[in-house]
Amino acid sequence: MKTPKPLSRRPWLQTVLSTGLLLGALGTVALSPNTAAAQSAYPNKPIRLVVPFAVGGVTDTSGRLIAEQLSKRLGQQVIVDNKPGASGNIGTQMVAAAAPDGYTLLLGFDGTLVINPHVFPKVGFDAANDFAPIGKIGDAILILVSHPSVPAKTLKEVIALSKTQAGGLSYGTSGTGGTPHIAGELLKQRTGANLTHIPYKGGGQALTDVLGGNIPLVYTAVAGAISHVKSGKLHAVAVSSAQRAPSMPDVPTFIENGVADFDINSWVGLLAPAKTPRAIVDKLNTELNAVLNDPAVRERLNILGITASPGGSEKFGRDMARDLARYAAVVKAADIKAE
Repeated sequence: MKTPKPLSRRPWLQTVLSTGLLLGALGTVALSPNTAAAQSAYPNKPIRLVVPFAVGGVTDTSGRLIAEQLSKRLGQQVIVDNKPGASGNIGTQMVAAAAPDGYTLLLGFDGTLVINPHVFPKVGFDAANDFAPIGKIGDAILILVSHPSVPAKTLKEVIALSKTQAGGLSYGTSGTGGTPHIAGELLKQRTGANLTHIPYKGGGQALTDVLGGNIPLVYTAVAGAISHVKSGKLHAVAVSSAQRAPSMPDVPTFIENGVADFDINSWVGLLAPAKTPRAIVDKLNTELNAVLNDPAVRERLNILGITASPGGSEKFGRDMARDLARYAAVVKAADIKAE
């Protein structure tokens, strides 16, 4: 009798083994950190929102409002974590170095992200490459105001008056390197105005001095000046936005006064570390825009002097890149350095 030949591997067994190997390989790919994070049910734990400033300011208050509303929409608590220091650089650097998993976010401020890199010798982050923009929260419109005793009322008159002053016409701001300071220097560069910057430790101190007649001009946020303008204690010269401020429709813009392309607002936005999965960025952008389109939220932001600016993450990124480039030129020309 012949010895039977060993049975060959059955076709169904080969199929199972081959399929198992294939599924194992696909599983290895699917479990890569970024892909898994993007495909999982995000978020499944609390999110930390780093605010790189102290508790109580407008930036902090706006961040807490957004955190509160996002918590409701995401089903997970968004916890505000204040990390002040070095004009916002410390907290911003922490987020730049955080894991790109969507659980550490930054409340970004224009002064920190697009001005500090030019005025500080070292900030500890690369504003252009270390972050994934999620969306702009809103813009704070800036305004140039004067004491009523100043004879110049229009912007053209202010510029003309400044050129007659040997030491220049003084303007106060919240401090060196802030957006109002940058706006004042850009005004000088664009018009030849003879203006002298007086930095204060906060916009409130600058307003106190102009109200007292100690300085003729202050560049500040509309929110801080509006009550004084309406009471007649200060005179509004012009606003820096592209269109007139809704809260002060009678005040012309710098553009209307002949200063072309003079659109400078202070802004606040939401960012994540670079390389955060696209799916997470898109989800956060969608939820942020839903929050910003809520009339109640818009009204609360308006009280803070912030005009809600919902939009795409790509546009926010382009706006940041534009400001980073144009402010570099202003800072260099004015030789602004952090104090």
